Amino acid sequence: MRKYVIMGVQGSGKGTQATLLAADLDLTHISVGDIFRWHVKQHTKLGAQVRRLVAAGELVGDDLVEEVVGERLRQHDWNYGFVIDGFPRNRRQAEFFLESYDIDGVIHLDLPDDEVRRRVLARRLCSRCGMDYNLIAHRPEVEGRCDVCGGELVTRADDTPEALARRLRDHHDKIDPVLELFRRKEYVTTVDARGDKASIQQTIRDRLGLPPYTAPAPAA
Repeated sequence: MRKYVIMGVQGSGKGTQATLLAADLDLTHISVGDIFRWHVKQHTKLGAQVRRLVAAGELVGDDLVEEVVGERLRQHDWNYGFVIDGFPRNRRQAEFFLESYDIDGVIHLDLPDDEVRRRVLARRLCSRCGMDYNLIAHRPEVEGRCDVCGGELVTRADDTPEALARRLRDHHDKIDPVLELFRRKEYVTTVDARGDKASIQQTIRDRLGLPPYTAPAPAA
């Protein structure tokens, strides 16, 4: 059983790399962001709370994140292990996590703040179906329109320069001490997140001593 934590600033590709790692190794990908997005889409009470925070450019509170992650991990459907992104969010959570789970490694995706700004401010969202786009790496065929449903592409409510600046400050204030704690335990593998997703995935596997990454064959 393997248990990994993947960490990095917003826009560093945590979800993409966690998905690639989980698919090959039969791990369960636990994404805090995906959990909250599900609640927003299902219009739950928690989802309404998250929507208000996002609209204000704020992060979901640490206590709420801890509660949601604890509930998810208690389901114990991760027979071969898990890779978790979006948690832990502070030193207290990291200490609890180390006490509760015998983790195999922490993958830190390192991305400079100026590259974060470039990537995040290029994101767009379909106002109709919710499909994600990025004007740098995933442009729609018709400018401003979703390839899937034709809906208008809009900027996310929290993707403004001001909101991003607040999130970056919050990230560094909270996550840097978490990484320092993990480094003292010699768990952290830092990977440059500026390459393409396949090369980043291969670097992660090389550092962790895992089987090589094989990209899926293109559809016929």
